[in-house]
Amino acid sequence: MKNIFSPIRNSKGQSLVETALVLPLLLLIVFGTIEFGRVFNAYLVVSNASREGARAAAVGKSNSEITTMATDKAAFIGTVSVTISPSDSRPYGSEVTVTVNHTLNLIVPIIRTIIAPSGSLNVSSSTSMRVESE
Repeated sequence: MKNIFSPIRNSKGQSLVETALVLPLLLLIVFGTIEFGRVFNAYLVVSNASREGARAAAVGKSNSEITTMATDKAAFIGTVSVTISPSDSRPYGSEVTVTVNHTLNLIVPIIRTIIAPSGSLNVSSSTSMRVESE
């Protein structure tokens, strides 16, 4: 006869219940880390592209060359928009600013609803340098 007050009981379903409770939180952490890595990578690429564009502008390159250089540096993440200020003449000693924008589409639905309900995140970086040549 089996004693129902025995401290050792059947615990076959316990691990299944624990897994069901912990798994969603674990998946949220893993996919959140992946999404954070994607956003951070996009920021680093956009930041580097704006720095390269500002350097090109500082040494006297044309607007099309600056845009091409910044776009080529950011080709890894997709399309970017480049803004140069001032866009016409840049006299020696003045400051030029290159801004690079990229729209990153988030892929994890739960993270997307928390961070950016629209489904996309705008990643932008601006770099200013002094013009060294005319």
